[in-house]
Amino acid sequence: MEIHAQRVGVAGPHGPLLKPTGLRVPAGGAALVAGPPGAGHTAFGLVLSGRLRPSTGSVSPDAALLRRHVVLVDSPGVNEPEASLTLAGVVGEELAMNGRRSGRKAVADWLVERGADEHLTTRYEYVPADLRCSLMLELAAGRPGAEVLVLDTPDRYHGDPATWWKLAREQVSAERSVVVLCTTTSAAALDVPAARLGCDNADNATGNATDNADDAAAENTEDSEEKS
Repeated sequence: MEIHAQRVGVAGPHGPLLKPTGLRVPAGGAALVAGPPGAGHTAFGLVLSGRLRPSTGSVSPDAALLRRHVVLVDSPGVNEPEASLTLAGVVGEELAMNGRRSGRKAVADWLVERGADEHLTTRYEYVPADLRCSLMLELAAGRPGAEVLVLDTPDRYHGDPATWWKLAREQVSAERSVVVLCTTTSAAALDVPAARLGCDNADNATGNATDNADDAAAENTEDSEEKS
């Protein structure tokens, strides 16, 4: 599914939560969207996922379709899991939303399969950043109908942009695209093309980001071959 946001803005009670921003997300692509803290990352994620009506501009497809096919991932103040929950509790809730078995044994087996069982009872806030990002992306991708994942500011808890960007790109497929919202500092560290919050981005470089996603698929294949 392709998403096209045209100068979408969100007004707040004391000023704009999101200045007019444009973005085109092609099917099967990866898009990096950057802005300084307070630029409206979460507001933009809510608009892209059909959960917030923009005050200005438009987004296609319509909100109902976006809600069915776009999954907002680990978004602060929206659907970020409670910090005090155990990892098992978080995974159980996500599996239940995905229509999967979510009992104690099913959750334990799911974590064992991913080599994460040692963190079964770890509080979510203390789960290693790589693991947190990887598991939340995988669980989001397992949501029925998921065609677009919007990962909201992984750099708020993960200090290595290269790692979370790689993890996000690994979820890209011909049927699924990924949008990552981050700070301008993280985007600069990655040195990859990024759209900007508060900009029209008519000539944004999501096409190049999509090429990077294709490269990531090739890199993953090479990694698998080397391990075998």
